[in-house]
Amino acid sequence: MVLPDLPRPAAPADVGVNADVAAIARIDAVQRILEVICRTTGLGFSAVARVTDDRWIACAVRDEIAFGLRPGGELALETTLCNEIRGHGQVVVIDHVAEDATYCGHPTPARYGFQSYISVPINLPNGKFFGTLCGIDPKPARLNTPETIDMFKLFADLIALHLDAQERVAATEAALWNERGAAQLREQFIAVLGHDLRNPLSAITSAIGFLQVVPQSTETMEMLGVMQKSASRMAGLINDVLDFARGRLGGGLALRRSVGTAVEAKITQVVTELRSVWPTRTIHLAVALTRPIDCDAERIAQMLSNLLGNALTHGDPGGVIDVRTATTRDEFELSVSNTGDTIPPLVLQNMFQPFVRGAVRPGQQGLGLGLYIASEIARAHHGELNVVSSDGRTCFTFRMPSSA
Repeated sequence: MVLPDLPRPAAPADVGVNADVAAIARIDAVQRILEVICRTTGLGFSAVARVTDDRWIACAVRDEIAFGLRPGGELALETTLCNEIRGHGQVVVIDHVAEDATYCGHPTPARYGFQSYISVPINLPNGKFFGTLCGIDPKPARLNTPETIDMFKLFADLIALHLDAQERVAATEAALWNERGAAQLREQFIAVLGHDLRNPLSAITSAIGFLQVVPQSTETMEMLGVMQKSASRMAGLINDVLDFARGRLGGGLALRRSVGTAVEAKITQVVTELRSVWPTRTIHLAVALTRPIDCDAERIAQMLSNLLGNALTHGDPGGVIDVRTATTRDEFELSVSNTGDTIPPLVLQNMFQPFVRGAVRPGQQGLGLGLYIASEIARAHHGELNVVSSDGRTCFTFRMPSSA
């Protein structure tokens, strides 16, 4: 088959054309479809074409007659019958051009040298016209039958559904990546904010410490004490923020584990400090550690501080808080329990999520990161932190292997 003009390749810089060709290439069934078309109809050339307002581009081709068109190649739109199909949206079928009253004098068959032709529109589920599924041959062929037309329509619908599925998947992935990107930027911002706050807070703390050792009036010393507590609380909030950012961006909290009994002293220190901050509250401590623990004692102390602070903040102001720690043959256990309102099951499910504080009373403050960080410390130690709340008592229990 000899053509008056060779098809021209698509412009390499045309991203839209390249995307259309690539989308069809990703549909594994297309080549099989074109093979079936040629075998069942006797046509020597079949193709999936992208047809726009000004271009005709071959996306997939089966060429058994040396037509010379390859994927990405183009025909002048005005010289194709597909241009007319784009306009009226109907199937065009020609068994024998020379005997067809409509197309015997049409310039397109003469230009491209075919006698048999069929083309059906590919319409996406949203109604948008994509292009055509077509076939030609220099010899006549019996194409204008219900079976052949229905086969082409079925294949065209199949291709359209695949294209729509690809577009939906791409949109979903883009939305997912946008969400992940936004979340990562938020967490990076939190990390930078935490670092930038540490320096001025350190300067404030140093200034307060200096003023406290210089003779001051009673009123000034009381004010400095309030400022010192506020600075300590701010430092704790910043540490929580940084731990949150490290856990999210760095794959978990870093530990400095060692085997020893330092954890007992750290636990006692935390309880002593919080007793001084909450002088009207009753905190009972029971320690039964009979063997060395392989852990990061500072992190265990941080966990206890968060759990005990939670109990002091949300528990019954007149109730007793029990802190118990013990070792068994192969486990280390730490628990904090308090009386107060029973926590609803739906709230319990989210207790260890970041920025979740549940219902709080007026004046209670915090970012809602304490319990999340406590759970991350437990996870870093390959342990578990659980909570049970019933009959007006809530108990947090941490268990971990006593040795690595």
